[in-house]
Amino acid sequence: MRLRLTPREHAFYPLFTSAAENLLTGAQLLGRLVAADAADRPELAGQVKEAELEGDRLTHEIMSKLNTSFITPFDREDIYRLASSLDDVMDSMEAAADLTVLYTVEELPRGVAEQVEVLNRTAMVTAAAMPGLRGMANLQDYWVEVNSLENEADAIYHRLLADLFSGKHNVLTVLKLKDIVELLEEAADNFEKVANTVESIALKES
Repeated sequence: MRLRLTPREHAFYPLFTSAAENLLTGAQLLGRLVAADAADRPELAGQVKEAELEGDRLTHEIMSKLNTSFITPFDREDIYRLASSLDDVMDSMEAAADLTVLYTVEELPRGVAEQVEVLNRTAMVTAAAMPGLRGMANLQDYWVEVNSLENEADAIYHRLLADLFSGKHNVLTVLKLKDIVELLEEAADNFEKVANTVESIALKES
């Protein structure tokens, strides 16, 4: 670790941790939503939306602090990328929850629950890793694990697409489900962007 001769603004660290913990809340709610009966999903989608709004609030607070802080813990561009990537994850999950309700999907394929289960695991390791930004210690296992989880999410996504286009489903069902599974895949990709940003920060700071 190189010697730093300038002070650092530490208020960003708890904000990143809170944002990641909020993603875990959102992923857990999404898991409940996909397992619920169709009649119970609107209320759960509303709770996912509340988590998304909390994510927006945290992102705004990070950006506001970035714009008013002379000293930052690491590069301003990296702070912006990390905050934006965390926000993108929540946006994708909330959009998937919203479409599930708007499209009045009665029965979701098992693969959708598998996608969300991977998102939950990824959210857990992301929330656990964020406090490590303060010391940039023991983070390599985090981004390696997220990469592995994203590969798992890709495999589930491809199996879902193969099933959707197998001819077993009517066209309207295919269109509805394709939008949902693509948003869940997007959430997994965005989690990987978070991990890639953390890796970039850690390498610069080492």
